Amino acid sequence: MSAVREEMRPLGVIGELYARFPGEGFVEQATADGIPTMWVPVGRLLRVMKLLKHEIRQPYRMLYDLTAVDERLRQHRDGLPPADFTVVYHLMSFERNSDVRIKVALRGESPHCPSVTGLWLNANWYEREVWDLFGIWFDGHPNLQRIMMPRTWQGHPLRKDHYARATEAERLTMDAARVDREQEALRIKPEEWGMTAAGEDHDYMILNLGPNHPSVHGVFRVMLQLDGEEIVQAVPDIGYHHRGAEKMGERQSWHSYIPYTDRIDYLGGVMNNLPYLMAIERMAGIQVPERAQTIRVMLCEFFRITSHLLFYGTFAQDVGSMSPVFYMFVDRQKAYDVIEAITGFRMHPAWFRIGGVAADLPRGWEKRVREFLDWMPKRLKDYEQMALKNTILKRRSIGIGQYSTDEAIEWGVTGPGLRATGYAWDYRKARPYSGYEHFEFEIPTGKNGDAYDRCLVRVEEIRQSLRIIEQCLKHMPSGDYKARHPLTTPPIKDHTMQDIETLIHHFLNVSWGPVIPPGECTMTVEATKGLNSYYLTSDGGTMSYRTRIRTPSFAHLQMIPYLARGLMLPDLIAIIASIDFVMADVDR
Repeated sequence: MSAVREEMRPLGVIGELYARFPGEGFVEQATADGIPTMWVPVGRLLRVMKLLKHEIRQPYRMLYDLTAVDERLRQHRDGLPPADFTVVYHLMSFERNSDVRIKVALRGESPHCPSVTGLWLNANWYEREVWDLFGIWFDGHPNLQRIMMPRTWQGHPLRKDHYARATEAERLTMDAARVDREQEALRIKPEEWGMTAAGEDHDYMILNLGPNHPSVHGVFRVMLQLDGEEIVQAVPDIGYHHRGAEKMGERQSWHSYIPYTDRIDYLGGVMNNLPYLMAIERMAGIQVPERAQTIRVMLCEFFRITSHLLFYGTFAQDVGSMSPVFYMFVDRQKAYDVIEAITGFRMHPAWFRIGGVAADLPRGWEKRVREFLDWMPKRLKDYEQMALKNTILKRRSIGIGQYSTDEAIEWGVTGPGLRATGYAWDYRKARPYSGYEHFEFEIPTGKNGDAYDRCLVRVEEIRQSLRIIEQCLKHMPSGDYKARHPLTTPPIKDHTMQDIETLIHHFLNVSWGPVIPPGECTMTVEATKGLNSYYLTSDGGTMSYRTRIRTPSFAHLQMIPYLARGLMLPDLIAIIASIDFVMADVDR
């Protein structure tokens, strides 16, 4: 993790930055993931970001993630600039098919950093999140207020000096005065949302949609300013499902945190485990056996199918078709039957492990998988007649919530939402992981980037997932289901009964957790709803120093005001349904 000396500057984006800003005090950092990482002075941040987005060849057009780290308790920082807090920017270039990580070192109890909302529209929520959880001020931000925590919350939860458990806090008491304060904080004040109830010649309606309403798909609120049924403004309000998932990552061992990842996109199951475990494995130098990689791919694609089936049914229901959701739930349960037969659980197996999977495939797994592969294609043809060609669904979704590829990239949209614009970019193809390079499948795309195309893409992705699972069935490698590495947790069970060394590793790694070498790593997967990443920082201990979860739904919901303005209220319901999100994926 030590900085690279100036005379060893590599080519690529790091070399370009050195060339454009000679003698500016930039510091390069080597990381386990190999992503070019550069520390820049806070006074040069905006100039560097403008260069990366607009001025260099093959620019970094997407602000993929923006987060922070409390550095004050970190021990292993050799060669890095002194910092109390670090703001971390993760940029993505589709033209280069590569990323760059920019870091800014900040000092003091109340640090300041310039806002990049003038360069990236989607920086708005990310900077609010960092302010809320770390207390870092972003100068020039248009609306810097809490986004996850209640407005009455004291402190910034992801700081190291903030308590992690309720038992560490003062006893909660709610006297009459506090009850009044909390109730007042919940009062709707349209002007705080940038809305007005009265115009020059007529009044507007302020409508509170959610947080408890079936059409918002979870505890999610949209504040609406309506002119009749036409939407003047639609402002999302999130945080109702926030439960401190990243903070929990700092209090659990590397192994015991795995079940928590299942609950992020709670429809993605073991797919949530994968980027977290790949980051650990990269830092620890663990090579996952080919059989384990293929098993992982097969289970991930099963969960992609179950998630997309739920989307398919609820999307049809939200736009007026009642029957499809009941049929699709039947098929979803058939997929869960296969998942349960292999892992022992249905929605949240937490079945992947450091170095592989929890157990080998059970006897008879091939028969279960084959039955599902024979069943599902015929059902998709029925659904096409029932839903996709349904006049109601088409009229409610074609041309609604439309955006272009450039707009999607500006807002940080990934996954089916990006591919619906006609851009054939899939992380499994562009940057294969877990052996995806060995599988043949197509990248479904849309044409118009509207709600209907977002549905079409997901339906075709179900077919492609069936293709991948078929290849797993036909070409499942032999060998170990887990790496024979001392840091895998737990090790292969048979070995613990044969030699004392493996038994010792089992005892230590399960009770205390494996010790992962100091380092930083981001690993990304093409999850059910878009790109999902875990950015992990190890300080050489048995727990993560910093666990950052970049989820697709957080970025996607931020686009609602842009998509809904000028449409009718029923159109907003179609847009929300077509985004395909779960609030646990947003709030974490």
